Amino acid sequence: MTNQVSFDFSDAAVLVTGGTSGIGHAVATAFAQAGAAVTITGTRSGPGDYDTDLGRFSYQQVEMADPGSIDALVASLDMLDVLVNNAGANFPGGRDEWEPDTFAAALTLNLVGPMRLTTGVRDRLAASTMDGGASVVNMASLSAFRSVPIVPGYSSAKAGLVTLTHNLARLWVDDGIRVNAVAPGVIDTPMTAPMAQFPELLESELAHTPMGRLGTPEEIAGAAQFLASSAASYITGHILVVDGGYLLP
Repeated sequence: MTNQVSFDFSDAAVLVTGGTSGIGHAVATAFAQAGAAVTITGTRSGPGDYDTDLGRFSYQQVEMADPGSIDALVASLDMLDVLVNNAGANFPGGRDEWEPDTFAAALTLNLVGPMRLTTGVRDRLAASTMDGGASVVNMASLSAFRSVPIVPGYSSAKAGLVTLTHNLARLWVDDGIRVNAVAPGVIDTPMTAPMAQFPELLESELAHTPMGRLGTPEEIAGAAQFLASSAASYITGHILVVDGGYLLP
């Protein structure tokens, strides 16, 4: 028995930051398969510098911690219907996030950068004629809701992204822009791959997840598409947790 949902984003202009791998690549691929014209960002000079085939996307090199780089991206966009703020990382520069400078760097990369980009494209989103209105979908994290002492900067940034989602949703509602977020659980991506080197850590996370497995990037992509679609036209300011039940009390 099949039970599949398909979305139609024909002619929509979609921007997915950090779309070269993991969740970002799955999200970008899903929108492209649904007919959207998708632009992705990455930190390398061009799409050929990645092992992944990025040929179906437009590519922009962007450093999310560099205001000038973000502003150049904004200036390059003619129109925009959906923004997915996915780019981000923990341990910036491979440093300890309990060091104040590294903590600040994590906030800049994972919160300040997305905020600058999102506010920068407000006029383009407001001009969208897409059914259900334009959408911003932020990638939050379970670390916004629970203690993860190893990444205090990253988790603080994600908690800030949740609050930013709420505030932008209220601020931009009259512009026809919906702002929501997805909070992934433990997903099988390059970012979580190092957990395999610490079986006790991975086993602990899986034991805490009622579904007993890692999520897939495609499961996050489906949630992002839903929030950006006309099926969610009455949803704004919502944080959609996709975690296999991890946060259940």
